[in-house]
Amino acid sequence: MDPNCDSTGVRVYTFVDEHHQNKNGSRPWWHKLCLRFHQADNTLSREPTWWGKVFPFPLFPTFRQSAQQLCIIIFFLLVWGILYAELGEPMSLNGELLSMTILVISAYLIGWIWLKITTLPALIGMLLTGILFQNLQLVHMSDTYRKLNQDLRKVALVIILMRAGLGLNAGVLKKHYVAVLQLGILPWLVECIAISVSSHYLLNLPWIWGFLLGSMIASVSPAVVVPCLFRLRDEGYGVAKGIPTLLLAAAAIDDSVSVAVFAIILNAMFSTGSATFNIIKGPLSIIAGVVLGSLWGALASFIPERGDTYAVPLRFLILFLGGLFSLFISNLIGWSGAGPLAIVSSGFIAAFYWEKEGWPVNKNPVSNLFRILWIFFEPILFAFTGAQITLSALDPHVIAMGATCLVSCLLLRAIATFLVSFKCGLNSKEKIFIGLTWLAKATVQAALGPAALDLINNGQTAGTGGPTEEESYAKAILAVSVLSVVISAPLGAILIALTGPRLLSRDSNDAADVIHNATDSNSA
Repeated sequence: MDPNCDSTGVRVYTFVDEHHQNKNGSRPWWHKLCLRFHQADNTLSREPTWWGKVFPFPLFPTFRQSAQQLCIIIFFLLVWGILYAELGEPMSLNGELLSMTILVISAYLIGWIWLKITTLPALIGMLLTGILFQNLQLVHMSDTYRKLNQDLRKVALVIILMRAGLGLNAGVLKKHYVAVLQLGILPWLVECIAISVSSHYLLNLPWIWGFLLGSMIASVSPAVVVPCLFRLRDEGYGVAKGIPTLLLAAAAIDDSVSVAVFAIILNAMFSTGSATFNIIKGPLSIIAGVVLGSLWGALASFIPERGDTYAVPLRFLILFLGGLFSLFISNLIGWSGAGPLAIVSSGFIAAFYWEKEGWPVNKNPVSNLFRILWIFFEPILFAFTGAQITLSALDPHVIAMGATCLVSCLLLRAIATFLVSFKCGLNSKEKIFIGLTWLAKATVQAALGPAALDLINNGQTAGTGGPTEEESYAKAILAVSVLSVVISAPLGAILIALTGPRLLSRDSNDAADVIHNATDSNSA
């Protein structure tokens, strides 16, 4: 009998690495690299006795991991076969739907490899995959599927905003509302104005286009900030003062304001109504979005009843479908600013009432479902955004001036964050850390970057500058939004990882564990 098997023939996988150690007891570099991809699994497994000899760990994954990956491949082939049988040409080897599907799968895999090798956010690898596929002409989208592309990015935006709303903790907002508003709004406002002014003079964008770009670029990315903060929090850095919790709440406010203002400006630019009504409609859409979203969130807290067997999927659907409805309908009727705020408000109010029922904020089953859904839509969002970029069509002047604009405004934002974080109970080192944390861009820029170009391609423009001129402005905004992700996402992740242990105080393990458990519900 195999010594690694129990009496029932079930193989117990044990990780032994003596064979892969140097003379000094350390592991070679290739061994450490393999361990980043293949995690040891010491639980019971029905692994064939020959598997470890033919596919030794960690050069190869365990039998359980390989079987799981094989299942995913089989599922993909089965789904492709079903769709090909029903749809025909679009799912053929040269079909558009198949090329888009391969793009998304490749983006996910490359993003995963990028994360394991560099420890930088996977979204960077996903974005670069989209750019690579587009410029190697591996993917092509006609007008029909370009509309599908736009709708999928809107769904991703709903997921981003709903997770932001579900991650807001009413207790934290009530206790630290001044600090949350200071860090969530003032740095955003400073960078928005700075981007608007600099893009007007460096990129020759009209003022309204400059403010459209500024409202989008100024947003902070939770997809970059949150995982980095969690790693620091788990090691006990900054938890005594609740810095991770404070930043998560402020980031949710930052994203909500950014998306709402962007939608209001975009709607005003392409609206055919009177200028006076468009100005009045901006504040009214904010009020309408907050009120209607709050009512919907309250409804989601009462129906279905918490004891219902299907309470979790029903509550998920009422929030998710309600968010989709509010975003698409607000765009249809020309009140674009109301939709994003309604989504955030509904998530916040629902989580507030659910917490009273015993569901911790952002650790409840509904939040987990949105987190799982984001796993699928993250590669869709970033791969499709990257696929909008054709390198040969980019203006070198736009790239150079855009990079100058971004870098200078990021520095200005870091300084502004340090200055506006007064009366927050933070010392100078912690203020510097927060300023560096606020540099990362990704999710909102990927979701909103192509929005203006989408409207122009759909023939919905009504401006006075002519289609060609407006199209050049929209392409410049898209290029700068992608550039902001490429520059700031890795920069922000690296700075958080390097400066966190140096600028934040580390608490004892016991205190860190207590505070970690107390603030675990506030994760975004």
